[in-house]
Amino acid sequence: MESLNQINSRQLANAIRFLSIDAVELAKSGHPGAPMGLAEAAMVLWLNYLKHNPKNPKWFNRDRFVLSNGHASMLIYSLLHLCGYSLSISDLKSFRQLHSATPGHPEYRETPGVETTTGPLGQGLANAVGFAIAERNLSARFNKKNIELINNRTFAFVGDGCLMEGISHEVCSLAGTLRLGKLNVLYDSNGISIDGDIKNWFSENIAERFSAYGWHVIENVDGHNIESLNKAYSSAIDNHDRPSIIICKTTIGYGSPNKSGTADSHGAALGEDEIKKTREALHWNYDPFEIPTTFYESWDCKKKGEVAEREWNSILEKYKKDYPEDWEELDRRVNCKLPNNWNQTIQNSLIEIQKDKKSEATRKSSQTVLNMISPSTPELIGGSADLTGSNNTFSTSSRALNLNDYGGNYLFYGVREFGMTAIMNGISLYGGCIPYGGTFLVFSDYARNAVRMAALMKIRAVLVYTHDSIGLGEDGPTHQPVEHLQALRLIPNLDVWRPADRTETLIGWQSSIEKKTGPSCLILSRQSMPQLDLSQIEIQNLKKGGYILKNIDNPIACIIATGSEVSLALEIASALKQESLAIQVVSMPCSQVFDQQDESYKKTVLPESIKKIAIEAGSTDLWYKYIGKEGLAIGINQFGASAPADILFKEFELDLDNCLIKIKNYLRQP
Repeated sequence: MESLNQINSRQLANAIRFLSIDAVELAKSGHPGAPMGLAEAAMVLWLNYLKHNPKNPKWFNRDRFVLSNGHASMLIYSLLHLCGYSLSISDLKSFRQLHSATPGHPEYRETPGVETTTGPLGQGLANAVGFAIAERNLSARFNKKNIELINNRTFAFVGDGCLMEGISHEVCSLAGTLRLGKLNVLYDSNGISIDGDIKNWFSENIAERFSAYGWHVIENVDGHNIESLNKAYSSAIDNHDRPSIIICKTTIGYGSPNKSGTADSHGAALGEDEIKKTREALHWNYDPFEIPTTFYESWDCKKKGEVAEREWNSILEKYKKDYPEDWEELDRRVNCKLPNNWNQTIQNSLIEIQKDKKSEATRKSSQTVLNMISPSTPELIGGSADLTGSNNTFSTSSRALNLNDYGGNYLFYGVREFGMTAIMNGISLYGGCIPYGGTFLVFSDYARNAVRMAALMKIRAVLVYTHDSIGLGEDGPTHQPVEHLQALRLIPNLDVWRPADRTETLIGWQSSIEKKTGPSCLILSRQSMPQLDLSQIEIQNLKKGGYILKNIDNPIACIIATGSEVSLALEIASALKQESLAIQVVSMPCSQVFDQQDESYKKTVLPESIKKIAIEAGSTDLWYKYIGKEGLAIGINQFGASAPADILFKEFELDLDNCLIKIKNYLRQP
């Protein structure tokens, strides 16, 4: 028999259930089952353990809560509303409607209190690992022996689907290795996914799996029992040296007489008749969206949140007084302000890199740039998916972040491209750090959905992709990207830089770090390329994403090229000049930035009156946007082969002689 406390708590949890039920029913769309099953687990966490302030959702030392199974979005919307965040009943009634604050899946920036955009399963869990890494890193850097300024926890709810996704293995393995003791995950073990009972496709022992990762495992938790939940959360929080997972057994659609425990409650409204029966079963005698005043009073977290933040502010004042320089640095980083000497650092770097004219791969140029800018940009936190020496992402300022030094600024992610990218998103979202991470361009496919999420959330992250074409040579077509450049360019709000030399690489890094509204990619070569001799005007125009190299009078055509093909384009133009054919060369390292320029500049770079040619060692389709359907696109629309790079460029007709033949034939056409 339930105690009085259990009954009262059950009714508070029912407020979550019925707000979720009613919103999904009104929208005729959504997922009521998980919010109904997780109501008690969420209530106990948010009222008893989560450190947060509804009046200031961006308070820096708040605990982070991530709903990784984002289809259960009405759970978090109900919590935010009940706890006193700026989310009204009207907002809940607008669930899944155009321009509402309650979209179908939680979206960062759209709803106060939502820490990250979730829904693609497993990625929220990965973001949570990123939050925990960022907290550990910043606390190691800024906390003092006598002042613990940064000490928040990260809580994540995950479902069966999250743990089926491969990314969960990647990030939870790393979290265990790093012993992230302030990461607490609650696994909603309800045994149901869209296709029904999971026993036929998901039978692994989760406790043993996470124990093998090195996690603190809390088993046999009754997700509908308040005492069981309190014990579980307390156990997780008391464990300081390992991440914790609470294996919480719940009933999906709890309270529904006919649909609980079945896939019928997973992803569809219950229907009026079943909702009526559920109200009767749970003794909920209130109309849709009606919450008694006494319930709101019990749920209200504003006063407790203000007290928690006020106590922290008193610690902060002492910190400011005792450690003013550290506070100034932390405040700068949290508010996304670049160092005061940033512009001077870039200018000095430009001068320095132009002294050395030797050819080199742009992946090496990237490391040279990092060596120059990293000392002035301590917020950079780098890494690589087990390709550090190939990606050249480890600078002279890099220091490994590991068990021996949480204050380091470089993560060895291991072979975890997807996990790395989603963790980077969490680090970026936490604040105070600018993450960058490297792998081969061909493996951007593994990471793509996390790249897309960064672009969707408009968060800053720098994705370093090396070995950018058939130029990587003998490793062959499995490692030679062909379609990847264009695939990345299709992602809205993602800047894709493919630099042609050291100067263009520096500007790509500068732009990527200065951009605060989305991620950027740096696409870098394995093979060496000559340095461009750029004027100050050309460098300024380079920052516009596309610019004219060595302006000439009365050109009959222009060649647009990127990366390793820029030097080829210059060779072609020089050869055609000997035949009295005036060809202008345009380097377009970032078409996204170029597209943002005014029409006058774009028409100056790409005049409408002349023929246009595009050359790039990859898929050609998107270049017709610039050259028109009558233009000539030279590239590679098939998989590569295993051979030395110079042989491959000739084989795929991207060498000087073959390009000259194609271009001359094109220019002869009327």
